[in-house]
Amino acid sequence: MLSNYSTYIFDFDGTLVDSMPIWIEKMFLILRKEGIECTDQLIKKITPLGDMGVAQYFKNTLGVKMSIGEMLNMMDDFALPHYEKNIVLKNGVYKYLVYLKKKGCSLNILSASPHKMIDVCLKNNGIFEMFDNVWCSGDFNMAKSNPCIYKKISAELNTSPENIVMFDDNPEAISASTKAGLYTVGVYDKSSIVFSTEIKQIANLYIKTFQNLI
Repeated sequence: MLSNYSTYIFDFDGTLVDSMPIWIEKMFLILRKEGIECTDQLIKKITPLGDMGVAQYFKNTLGVKMSIGEMLNMMDDFALPHYEKNIVLKNGVYKYLVYLKKKGCSLNILSASPHKMIDVCLKNNGIFEMFDNVWCSGDFNMAKSNPCIYKKISAELNTSPENIVMFDDNPEAISASTKAGLYTVGVYDKSSIVFSTEIKQIANLYIKTFQNLI
């Protein structure tokens, strides 16, 4: 089925790279300081929001006393060194991207993480130049849980949503991209294993690894 498509969008954290433990921990740091429990459901809710969206959610919904600026600085101070040096590609990702590039496919990224995290990690793993576009949700001022962001990206790519494959590990983002009309592939990640049944029900396809896609 995937061989019929030529335009692909990939989530970043938990999809292309094994970074969710770091992403979750940078949120835990804030919540622990405030004495707030970080549950699986909360992680599911905030993952598509982007760092600014998460900070605003913490402030406005959970009542975190820190300023938004303080929260963003805490996130960056902890996570950025890991994105610069330590976070690596998931199994099979590099070979699959090379395979798609050789076929002449358009490869793109849409991440909730900011460019300061995405770009440096892609470059450290030697795949930045493989992508036609590297977007974060902040570029569109929308969360990845909003179907409109996928319609905007479809327009940017000059194609219809039905012609695009979207890979993601978060059920909120998969649900939104499915509603927008994209062909969706749910990607296994340990951080979202509790939602694997939900993801399988929403997505058109579910994979545990990229290794078997070629």
